[in-house]
Amino acid sequence: MSAAPGGGAGAAPETAPDARPATRTLVVDDHPIVRQGIVALLAGADDFAVVGQAADGAEAVRLSAELAPDLVVMDLRMPGVDGVAATRQVLLDRPRARVVVLTTYETDDSILSAIEAGASGYLLKAAPEAELLAGLRAVVAGQVALAPSMAALLVTRARTPASGADAAASPLTARETQVLDLVAAGCSNPEIGRRLFIGEATVKTHLLHVFEKLGVADRTRAVTLALERGWLPRAE
Repeated sequence: MSAAPGGGAGAAPETAPDARPATRTLVVDDHPIVRQGIVALLAGADDFAVVGQAADGAEAVRLSAELAPDLVVMDLRMPGVDGVAATRQVLLDRPRARVVVLTTYETDDSILSAIEAGASGYLLKAAPEAELLAGLRAVVAGQVALAPSMAALLVTRARTPASGADAAASPLTARETQVLDLVAAGCSNPEIGRRLFIGEATVKTHLLHVFEKLGVADRTRAVTLALERGWLPRAE
């Protein structure tokens, strides 16, 4: 069963003339109480508008096609179509949408499965509300959002000695590695430019070169691949 708060799946709160439109959001979780908690959290933030709710992956795919949300907050483990499969289908139908997995699980395999499916973030339900909202806003702004424990798992995995193809030397230049490392730290393009004393256009150029060399299409996949292969050594 799907519904949206405020009377109607397509209803969205009014915004001031000069304000950025609220991010149209679809909330997906098979536990009604958890789902309502997420909806309540977003309802308290002026920059999000919950346009629909889904109780499983199949319903998430259907409602995403019907409601055209900008953001999908996706549970990971659900009966039938799980969050990974639903994420893959949602983004196949709507490539410009963004998906954030919100779950209680924190194993590195599940993180990688979700990100490989196209998710732009992986956050824990137990995180403080401010942290969850910050992560969602980062994804809306085009950044990568990983819960701190998730990032630590990926970094640990990246530090594990690789073998075979994974042990190959990085194809990235020193500057490209610096840029991607700051992306992994959650920095926006303007912030990367300020930290490295280069223009934002130069940052974008470096990222395009990174995407081409790694054979990926976005920041999330670039960071994940580089961490997996140990190409982003992070300080202790």
